[in-house]
Amino acid sequence: MDESRAVAIATVIETWGSAPRPVGSHLVVDADGNFEGSVSGGCVEGAVVTAALDVIAGGAAQMLEFGVTDETAWRLGLSCGGRIRVYVERLD
Repeated sequence: MDESRAVAIATVIETWGSAPRPVGSHLVVDADGNFEGSVSGGCVEGAVVTAALDVIAGGAAQMLEFGVTDETAWRLGLSCGGRIRVYVERLD
């Protein structure tokens, strides 16, 4: 990452049930959409990158929550459901 650019950092602040990353995990995103780290995976990570780009562009910090119920997880072939809460903020 280019240290002279604004970036946003996303941090897992809370989890319930099954979660792919523990509390404290980070994802850092620059204005070009380049990122390092991980807060989840798949479509959740894509949504976090999109939110981070909004924050970098001058938006307010965001609290995001993602989750799936055990019933939905079972239908999708996942072993169990879970939820994560991610805080996204700009770093200057």
